[in-house]
Amino acid sequence: MKLFIVMIICLMLCACSVAPPSGTQSARPSAQADATQFNTSTSPSFKQIQVENPVAKSGADPYVIRDGDLYYYCYSTGNALCVGKTDSLASLGRVRGKRVYTPPSGTSYSHEYWAPELHKINGEWYIYVAADNGSNHTHRMYVLKCNSSDPMDKYTMLGKISDRSDKWAIDGTVLEHNGQMYFIWSGWPGDENVVQNLYIAKMSDPMTISSKRVCISVPEYDWERRGGAINEGPAILKRDGEIYLVYSASGSWTDNYCLGLLRLMGDPMSPEGWKKSSSPVFKSTDSIFGPGHCSFTTAADGSPYMVYHANLVSGSGWGGRSVWISPVGFSSRGDLILGTPRKSVKLPVLE
Repeated sequence: MKLFIVMIICLMLCACSVAPPSGTQSARPSAQADATQFNTSTSPSFKQIQVENPVAKSGADPYVIRDGDLYYYCYSTGNALCVGKTDSLASLGRVRGKRVYTPPSGTSYSHEYWAPELHKINGEWYIYVAADNGSNHTHRMYVLKCNSSDPMDKYTMLGKISDRSDKWAIDGTVLEHNGQMYFIWSGWPGDENVVQNLYIAKMSDPMTISSKRVCISVPEYDWERRGGAINEGPAILKRDGEIYLVYSASGSWTDNYCLGLLRLMGDPMSPEGWKKSSSPVFKSTDSIFGPGHCSFTTAADGSPYMVYHANLVSGSGWGGRSVWISPVGFSSRGDLILGTPRKSVKLPVLE
């Protein structure tokens, strides 16, 4: 009898160990279920491709901004403003831009549209550009606003953007820092074309300067004074809370055109708040000449890239400029490393 009872108990224990019927949740997922659960990542993967410079055979003062998966390239053609788009930095040369603004005749901003920049501020698109009435002495900065959320739509001229001095001004850009907007541009200290300095002023909104201008850089070194005492083309790069201001120096029509660097170390409105490099951070090589007037964007994987213009032929000046790209690096101390202009660079793209 005792043997029979033991056998019954064993049978009951075996029945309890049988897998639950279909539709019943198991107390612990199987190893296969674990693997499925942790292999559902949708993170994109990237590969490196080789890109040959120049990416566009003709172009000057290139300004490229990334919005989502698209790159918008803003440029001028004579007295008109154009915006084109592409999905890759490698294809900037194939961009077919759309004319977004043509000025009326007979105004203070009817001629000589230089170095336009496209900015997205609080979800709205603005273009900052230098223009004049046909005489270079009247060059001033102007701001236009897009009529819709599409940066390739038409733009409306909002007017001149200037501090109270209303001096000659070109190459304006916008810096946002600690909730405050600043306008940074290249200008004359007086009314004659003697020297071009970099100036900064506070902004109360995207079309209004609300403070006096402050000079933050003058062409003091020999490499900033070849062909002309010039600091121009300020471009902002941000990384890990640091702010770098890369600018162009010397005459843009010479092989000596190059890039200098200011790094924000304190108050943006104080000249002492910026640390200036004593040597250029990007300059001509034996086969690439006059690299300058850059903008910064990111590759598909988020790594920083610089877009700039340069010449393939020494002495070709403004007529020989083309559009190039270059990766941006940083030292362990956070120093900006631009390297040297190269005819072939690697670019990460989606696989």
